[in-house]
Amino acid sequence: MAGVVVCVMVLVAASAYGVLHKRRSGRVRVRGRDDGRRLGAAELGGELGERATLVQFSSAFCAPCRATKRILGEVVEMVPGVAHIEIDAEAHLDLVRELDILKTPTVLVLDADGRVVRRASGQPRKADVIAALGEAV
Repeated sequence: MAGVVVCVMVLVAASAYGVLHKRRSGRVRVRGRDDGRRLGAAELGGELGERATLVQFSSAFCAPCRATKRILGEVVEMVPGVAHIEIDAEAHLDLVRELDILKTPTVLVLDADGRVVRRASGQPRKADVIAALGEAV
């Protein structure tokens, strides 16, 4: 009987974690740790956009990374003055550690001065990216 109760409790806890993780993944949000952090072209390996920059951390075998690249490319085509820089997380481990990138894809939204204003872990929705750009420009 005690074993059944433990199994049920484990299933409930795992289900709650799964639902919470699914709801948070891909959401564009502000993180206090990024407040005021600036990134430049030298660190990112590409020129910043006139109005904003979308920085995507990806890895080679990440399927959501390919979809995120497509979404960000569509946003860049829609919004003038916005650039997209994709960074291979495995090749830039120092930067990944410095920025506390925990999973791929992770997208940072930078303003024109290179300040991190928003962050999304997981595949973001196009509407959320466009809304985050509204704060950056």
